[in-house]
Amino acid sequence: MNDIPTEVLGGILLLLILISGFFSGSETSMMAINRYRLRHLSRIGHRGARSVSTLLERPERLIGLILLGNNFVNILASSIATIIGLRLFGDAGIAIATGFLTFVVLIFAEVTPKTIAALNPERFAFPAAYLLTPLLRILYPLVRLINWITNLVLRTFGISITPEQNDHLSREELRTVVKEAGGLIPQKHQAMLTSILDLEQVTVEDIMVPRNEIIGIDIEDDWQDILNQITLSQHTRLPVFRDNTEHLLGILHMRDAIHLHATESDDKAELIKLLRDQLFIPEQTTLNTQLLQFQRLKQRMGLVVDEYGDVQGLVTLEDLLEEIVGEFTTDASDIIPEVQSREDGSYLVEGSANLRELEKNMGWELPQDGPKTLNGLILEHLEDIPESGTSMMINGYPIEVTHASENLVRRVAIFPLLRKTLL
Repeated sequence: MNDIPTEVLGGILLLLILISGFFSGSETSMMAINRYRLRHLSRIGHRGARSVSTLLERPERLIGLILLGNNFVNILASSIATIIGLRLFGDAGIAIATGFLTFVVLIFAEVTPKTIAALNPERFAFPAAYLLTPLLRILYPLVRLINWITNLVLRTFGISITPEQNDHLSREELRTVVKEAGGLIPQKHQAMLTSILDLEQVTVEDIMVPRNEIIGIDIEDDWQDILNQITLSQHTRLPVFRDNTEHLLGILHMRDAIHLHATESDDKAELIKLLRDQLFIPEQTTLNTQLLQFQRLKQRMGLVVDEYGDVQGLVTLEDLLEEIVGEFTTDASDIIPEVQSREDGSYLVEGSANLRELEKNMGWELPQDGPKTLNGLILEHLEDIPESGTSMMINGYPIEVTHASENLVRRVAIFPLLRKTLL
């Protein structure tokens, strides 16, 4: 080493610093690279991605190789810097070389390459993989030995060396990924994807048509009225009951009832024969479960029942699909018929309006951990049936009862603009 000119040693030192920067950047880029994009590129045949994926299959070997190379290079660079310092400055050169090399290595072999690698992991990792792969083959016995000794030390301290496979994303993590996709995924598609993720948290009770709003055929009605109802119905399926929905007879498909229009005589017995069996759904069934149930049974409609078997409402396949794709209109009055806007910025809302629908389509933050309807929320809040003109504040929203009957709230006025003022 003493026979080598100082200029040559300086060139070797510069080369070692560059190599150290390569190892430092390789480590950062390999650990920072997006694993899901990496898998995608590997599937489509990207050579660099495949090389990186192979290296990351055994991360302990990759890290062992990088640290082995980096430490060897840094120690050799330190020795050369010491020799150069002694030649140029004598005994004081040791301290000078130590300070200088520390500064140079920190800037050019650590911070700079790691910053570049963190900002552009793919550009750094893919070319690096072409060099690290053959280097790992050459130094494999030494890397294996180092890993064995390391694992032995870890076992001595009672530390498990079994890697935990936790590459799967949770629902909330996946939701974050979808929202952070930005312009890569259209906003409408983002909303659909997040709605699919929410299917496990929403039950059929939250989206069902309440029992008192179910449109059906009362078999006790006049035959001509029944025919008119079948003719004018906007639905392809109607529940048929006797007197009320508690006495359901079955489901009538309009396609099966076409021939009934040809007869003027009362033929209710024939209509009953056309009825299909109704599907009963527990009210706490999640939407994803019910969607699969509809698919398996080839059904499009079911009746929601409580724990006592009493009918609480009706849910259709269309209701489930709307939870994913949204309503087919942008007009709030069309989305929620129970809501009417007023010129002063307030809204007239029917007491039967669903709280979840109000939050989803109007953006109102009303409590949803209790009653499902606005009427139920007001009755729970007041613990009494209010009279018309009663005012209250619920979750910051000024609410005035405009119409109330003996047993329920028919219509209220909500002032969301005043909430913003008060807050």
